Amino acid sequence: MTLQAYHQFLDAKRHEGADSGFAPTFMPPQLFDFQQAMVEYAVSKGRAALFEDCGLGKTVQFLTWSQNVIEHTNRPVLVLTPLAVAGQTVREAEKFGIEAKRSSDGRLAGKLVVANYERLNRFDPSDFAGVVCDESSILKSFDGKRKAEVTDFMRKTPYRLLATATAAPNDYIELGTSSEALGYMGYMDMLNRFFRNDQNNSATRRMYGEAPKWRFKGHSETPFWRWVCSWARAMRKPSDLGFDDGPLQLPPLVETPHVVETARAPDGWLFNLPASTLPEQREEKKRTIRERCERAAALVSHGGPAIIWCQFNEEAALLERIIPGALQVAGSHTDEVKERRFLDFIDGKIRVLITKPKIGALGLNFQHCAHVVYFPSHSFEQYYQAVRRCWRFGQTRPVHVDIVMTEGERKIMENLRRKAEAAEVMFANLIAEMNNALATSSIRHFDRAMEVPAWAA
Repeated sequence: MTLQAYHQFLDAKRHEGADSGFAPTFMPPQLFDFQQAMVEYAVSKGRAALFEDCGLGKTVQFLTWSQNVIEHTNRPVLVLTPLAVAGQTVREAEKFGIEAKRSSDGRLAGKLVVANYERLNRFDPSDFAGVVCDESSILKSFDGKRKAEVTDFMRKTPYRLLATATAAPNDYIELGTSSEALGYMGYMDMLNRFFRNDQNNSATRRMYGEAPKWRFKGHSETPFWRWVCSWARAMRKPSDLGFDDGPLQLPPLVETPHVVETARAPDGWLFNLPASTLPEQREEKKRTIRERCERAAALVSHGGPAIIWCQFNEEAALLERIIPGALQVAGSHTDEVKERRFLDFIDGKIRVLITKPKIGALGLNFQHCAHVVYFPSHSFEQYYQAVRRCWRFGQTRPVHVDIVMTEGERKIMENLRRKAEAAEVMFANLIAEMNNALATSSIRHFDRAMEVPAWAA
């Protein structure tokens, strides 16, 4: 490799970036006190992450952050969103007097440009002073093409912001990829510094389809969370960081399992035994598509809005046929059709929406709907996000979640409950350590003067 090629290699790896941000000059008066505090932190930091639960106003926070960067640099900011969320983001900007324009071809439609992640390759990072990644949990696919593309784009912009509700505290790789995208410690360096790979119970983890578990090295947990809070803020409710929860109270969540009896045994079997392994669970789901879809159709026959989250194309197609007024959003649809149907559901033009969590469970607000029907999988994040489209701050009614499953899928629900409990405990630890670190970092003076030892004088 020539010296010139080596310098080009180093330039490609170099992060542009503000070592520090600046004081915000723009703050919409409608923001809650905790939202103002989060914006002030992110703007003054320059490169930061906001890990906040659904409905706490991450959209208006990153829009306000973007407007401050625009006013400070007089250069554009790019906001990246999941599919179909771009239109919703532009709507939200209008409410707060912020001018945001969509673009899908790389042209600068205005100073605040909103685009889908799928269109990122059409933009030039040198055109922007800042970039926002909405629903930044997409970065967790650390060996994926999308993560590499986003990280490479972000390192060329001085100001960066990540916003997501799904940075699960026990998903350490997601935190590492977030840090790397912001220009701080890389995820492999993070893992090597704070963790060791736990090979115990590997058979159990394979049964549940989970990746190898990383566990803290001795005495490294507190330093790890303090490192995280050096570039991020996290909350599930305002009181987590000392603010008044006020009107931000969640209504009740009512989860009801519906076990569908399977009348048919697998080929070659005399009796129908409950599925235990992942292949058996998948086969059982395939054999019971009609029974489960008919149960779901009966559950949403009340005439009000409902959303059904399924796993297979065959489920979605059958549900669309047997439920009056239902439409599905499928992976085969164009981006325009997907977005139009999501917005039509929000506007009440579609009564029952049918889709998969991996298509529509990120970023969209469905507070008008209080009924969710879910066909379970082992992914806790998919279940969490699917439910949170409706059960979020701003929802005024109790949200009913009907989980339609077979007897063999009880193990899936047990796994989801285990993950939910672990995430709750870990997030509580994160909040506690973050508050401790914030209290420590707020100390700016010492009462006692330092004395130089006589032998060093």
